[in-house]
Amino acid sequence: MPQPGKTHQQSQTRPKGTPLSRAMQPINTLVEQWTPTALFFGIALTFVVATLAFVLTPAGPLEVLGGWGEGLSGLLEFMTQMALVLMLGHMLAHTGPVSRLLDRLAAIPRTPMQAYLFVFMVAGVASLITWGLGLVVGALMAKEVAKVGRERGLKLHFPMLVAAGFSGFVVWHMGYSGSGPLTAATADSIIAESLHGQTIPVTRTIFSTWNLLAIVATLLVVGLALFLIAPRDPEQAHELPEGADADPDADHVDDVHTPADRLDASRIPTTLIGLALVAYLVLNFVQGGGLSLDIVNWSFLALILLLSRNGFEVLHLTKRAAANVGDILLQFPLYAGILGIMETSGLIELFSNALVSVATPTTFGVLALISAGVTNFFVPSGGGQFAVQAPIMLDAANRLGVDPAVAIMAVSYGDQWTNMIQPFWALPLLAIAGLRMRDILGYTTVSLIASGIVFTTTLLLVSM
Repeated sequence: MPQPGKTHQQSQTRPKGTPLSRAMQPINTLVEQWTPTALFFGIALTFVVATLAFVLTPAGPLEVLGGWGEGLSGLLEFMTQMALVLMLGHMLAHTGPVSRLLDRLAAIPRTPMQAYLFVFMVAGVASLITWGLGLVVGALMAKEVAKVGRERGLKLHFPMLVAAGFSGFVVWHMGYSGSGPLTAATADSIIAESLHGQTIPVTRTIFSTWNLLAIVATLLVVGLALFLIAPRDPEQAHELPEGADADPDADHVDDVHTPADRLDASRIPTTLIGLALVAYLVLNFVQGGGLSLDIVNWSFLALILLLSRNGFEVLHLTKRAAANVGDILLQFPLYAGILGIMETSGLIELFSNALVSVATPTTFGVLALISAGVTNFFVPSGGGQFAVQAPIMLDAANRLGVDPAVAIMAVSYGDQWTNMIQPFWALPLLAIAGLRMRDILGYTTVSLIASGIVFTTTLLLVSM
């Protein structure tokens, strides 16, 4: 009997695969066997930063310990905002209207190549709306397209479909829920001191002409790369097995027995509060308010309330989504403690000096991109990484005379860039799809290379 999470073919004789998958197999195995959890990285990074503070700064053990302890609670508001982004995105993807829309979209591709590129584009658009939605939609679309393809007799390579869905995640930090740009646009945010109390509106970051062009270029270049590496031989296809597309919560039924149950089963309360949220959002923009993390979250909550049938469904969606936010709630205090050590000991200024010593106004963006890409392996949360790294980059940008918007987007690009080979955010998607990181890594590595070309080119051009 096949083991859970493996396709029928994987449980028997594994096909040889594409030349790319064969070439990537040693790396896939290394990543799968030797990459620890993100929690371990958070703990390890805490001790690394503490050691650097001892060695490189005058701070003593008590000062470092005090800075760490006081910093632990420094990101509680930000942590809640990030958890809501993921939870609300998951809930939105599973509302009835969105689920039905995904079902209809899954019927559009007519050939295997159309299927791979279509899943990538849909996941990319969903990620630009909100990263929580993009992650879930990428997996759900891959499964639904595979199911429809199987019914039509198409030989679809399911790992390629899932890799295409995850590759759409490579643009999330350039979109509506980009935590870095939204934090910079939020008054009294965690980086307000680095911006001297000012904010940077999203018109200079997310909605800047150069970022919008970079989004289009990234989708086109990564799409082309996926087209070039997609399996062509039907005999190499690992198809979605029968029954793997079943939704264990699909038969959820509301139990209505009492007057209180009837209130919860009514659509009126959720509709009224949803409309109230819409009215507030309209008022915010009419009065000159801009986008912030809170406004983005309330817009998604309003959609969920208006699209759900009743309070029962909202609570059911919440329970399904809540399991995905535990990592954020556990790890963000560690990131906050790391930031506390860096601020107390002076490491932020030290790292900023090092970057300024090697960067020029033209090369700053690319160096910040590479730095953020490496940091992403140790702080895999985009919000957590921005909290730790943005103060350094903004200080360096100020001293080099670089537009702070470039620093913000360089960190954002670097974070989303190495997500393609960072297992942390792939895990929720892989859990939904029933695959392992090694099954998709060969394909997402190509997405990393293709997107890196676009990001590097964009930052060089905008810095000239």
